[in-house]
Parts: sequence; structure tokens; C-alpha cells
Amino acid sequence: MRIGCERGDITEARVDAVVNAANSGLRGGGGVDGAIHRRGGPAILAECERLRAGDLPDGLPTGRAVATTAGDLPARWVIHTVGPVYARREDRSALLASAYRESLRLADELGARTVAFPAVSAGIYGWPLADAARIAVATVREVAEAGTAVTEVRFVLFGDDVLAAFETALG
Repeated sequence: MRIGCERGDITEARVDAVVNAANSGLRGGGGVDGAIHRRGGPAILAECERLRAGDLPDGLPTGRAVATTAGDLPARWVIHTVGPVYARREDRSALLASAYRESLRLADELGARTVAFPAVSAGIYGWPLADAARIAVATVREVAEAGTAVTEVRFVLFGDDVLAAFETALG
């Protein structure tokens, strides 16, 4: 698997699946989540509402992932995952790793070969950038070593500080 990072707008990524750093309600919000819903259009929210009305009445649990159409995005699917809110007094790194692992597992199920990730939990959820990048890169590498049909993962990052943290983590 090829793993890289770039500064850019994830809503413009030409990949099979774009990962959304979603909230558990799956109804859009701020940051990456809001941008994906705005650019992708109402089809994404409509599928999220169907998921909430069916299998996910209480929302998507932290560390899990579900897929919807990508609507008007250049991708085919949006994989929504909920990262944990950072807490100094509680190690939630396993939940953050699970968000990446479950997204890639779902990408495999969908037949996606190229996947774009944001920096899950590194925005409003407060995860320190260097640690978020380390967990993200290590988890993607572990999945690649264990075996996946995904051939490319791109971390598409909005700011220079986030890009620098991921470049460092990638070595």
C-alpha cells in the first residue's frame, strides 16, 4: 500500500472513498464533517438519516464506521467514522486507532482501492497533532501489513501544521 500526505481540501480528493471525521449523530457539523455534507449535497444526509432510522438509532459509536454515497463529491463513497474526544486523564488511543482500522475494513468491503483520510480527532476533538498523526500512520501501516485490498491511502490535510505532523509521522 502506498501511504502519503498532502495539503488540500478532502472534498476535492479523487479517490474511491473519502473518510469523514463525523459526529455520532451523522447529521453534519463543523470542520471536515460540515464541508463534506455541504459539498456532497443532500444525498449524503439522506442516507445518514436512513441509517439513524434503522440500524443506528442512537448514533454511530466512537471508533466505528459506516458508508454512504458521496453525493456530488468526486469520490464514490463517504466512510463516516467517529473519533474520540481527547482526554488527558483517559487513554482513548485505541478508539482513535479503531476509527482508522474500521474505515479501512469498510473500504475493503466496498471494494474501494484508494482512500483519503482527514486527521480524525485532531480538530475540534482536541487530539494533539503529533500523537494523532502517529496513531493514524501506525494504524494504517498495521492494516497494510495484515492485508487489505486498499492500494493507496492519502491523508488530505487542511493546514500546514497538520501536514507537518503527518510528514513527521510518515518519516
